[in-house]
Amino acid sequence: MELIPNLPNDVARECLIRVSYDQFAALLSTCKWWKAEIELPEFFHLRKATCHGQKLVVMAQARVDPDRKQGILEKCSVKPVYGLSVLEPDTGNCVDLPQLPDQFPDGLPYFCQLVAVGYELVVLGGLNPVTWEVSDSVFIFNFLTAKWRRGADMPGVRRSLFGCDSGDDRIVYVAGGHDDEKNALRSALAYDVAKDEWVPLPDMASGRDECKAVFRRGKFHVVGGYGTDRQGLFEKSAEVFDIATWQWDCVRDDFLEVSTCPRTCIGGDDVDMYMICEGDVVAMKDAKWQAIAKLPADVSKIAYMTTWQDKLLVIGSSRFDEPHNAYMLNLKKSEWKKLSIPEKYSGHVQSGCYLEI
Repeated sequence: MELIPNLPNDVARECLIRVSYDQFAALLSTCKWWKAEIELPEFFHLRKATCHGQKLVVMAQARVDPDRKQGILEKCSVKPVYGLSVLEPDTGNCVDLPQLPDQFPDGLPYFCQLVAVGYELVVLGGLNPVTWEVSDSVFIFNFLTAKWRRGADMPGVRRSLFGCDSGDDRIVYVAGGHDDEKNALRSALAYDVAKDEWVPLPDMASGRDECKAVFRRGKFHVVGGYGTDRQGLFEKSAEVFDIATWQWDCVRDDFLEVSTCPRTCIGGDDVDMYMICEGDVVAMKDAKWQAIAKLPADVSKIAYMTTWQDKLLVIGSSRFDEPHNAYMLNLKKSEWKKLSIPEKYSGHVQSGCYLEI
């Protein structure tokens, strides 16, 4: 079998691994041998090892019409419509992903969560943008086929503002949030994307509404949040679930240095976590937080942050009613670089995830 006629297969692979991720669907339908090759795990390992993997940031982002000029009063009165945007931070290129299937024709659910699992994007929960009803839906977008499929609904009570993350190419972990009565939840779940199955985790020690989940060093960290009787008063503590033992470790009472919303917490390759605190990028290493860089002024109102290898991306604005900007921090040199983002993709970002294809 020759992948490309009259070429050795190793040369043909060198051609295929250079194809842009948005062309994979066309390749899969062109030739059964190409389909079989691209679907091999080794194909993506080779792309990454040879530096041909494409770094992508997928965001639930408010749609902006560059041709429609709005005043502040109009901006405040118009209900935003959210869609999925894909940013390539290496190039600044942005594109739209296809919208969710028919259940949400009016845009993404508000406050839905995005998690990358291998070359698939998992969209969980949120609020119906028309009825404000809490959704327990799960949708998966496959970047190879460029198609959506419906996953099994999240079981149990319908939850909002929960934390979720994935530490491998298979499982999504979900914890906390609140129910329809604004009760903070202790419960946690695990979703096997390949099997399309949910299993319960043991309950956390306390309910955590608006918590942030970060998978780090084989453990699922649930950071901050607040209890039912402390609406909006964020805790400094964190709980850590050990996948190997299937148990929660002891509660870490002073995990954060200050009581703050933990939504910017993210894992890092070289440190345990990064987050934004009082205008600084701070990093935790050896159980201690330290400031490593000052935020640029025009992203001081942070909407989203992620990291990979030696880079850190922040998206935000100078004021809540201003277009969003994007900056990338070189963690080795402590140097900021502003990305040139089209105006169409300057809307508010509610959630996002990073993946490399």
